[in-house]
Amino acid sequence: MRSGDGGGAAPSSASPRRCRPELTPTQRALGLLTRREHSRRELARKLTSKGVEPDQAKTVVDTLSTSGWQDDARFAELLVRSRSNAGHGPVRIRAELGTHALAGEIIAAAMEGFDGDWAENAKDLVNRRHPAALAGGRAVQRKAIDFLLRRGFSMEHIRRALDTTGQD
Repeated sequence: MRSGDGGGAAPSSASPRRCRPELTPTQRALGLLTRREHSRRELARKLTSKGVEPDQAKTVVDTLSTSGWQDDARFAELLVRSRSNAGHGPVRIRAELGTHALAGEIIAAAMEGFDGDWAENAKDLVNRRHPAALAGGRAVQRKAIDFLLRRGFSMEHIRRALDTTGQD
């Protein structure tokens, strides 16, 4: 039997905790980049939110970019693939890429490098979310059109997706 005076083994909470050394800004940035790709702007913003000085954050991002750990083109390609797989269209994806302060040629290359068919993506989305729109009524088609527009598809892609004349 144990007595309440601490005669047994000391509980683990009483043992001194090891203090982790403070991470350097480079270690923080690498930790973020090992989880997923980040744009230069996003990585610098996250570092400054963790208390890293803006000039130091820029220097760290420049160093990691030079050494290949951070690459805006790779980030853009992965974002296009990820968002298209999630059912978003080219208009919305291009706008999101723009929020990351990527160069126009990087955005253009990532969008051109997409190997899917936007109209097919829109059609798959309609089949899952608004299957009645393929069969008919204007009200149901209007709902599907509005949905696809909010998702970032162009009218050309939407027309092709809702075309029921059998042009598969």
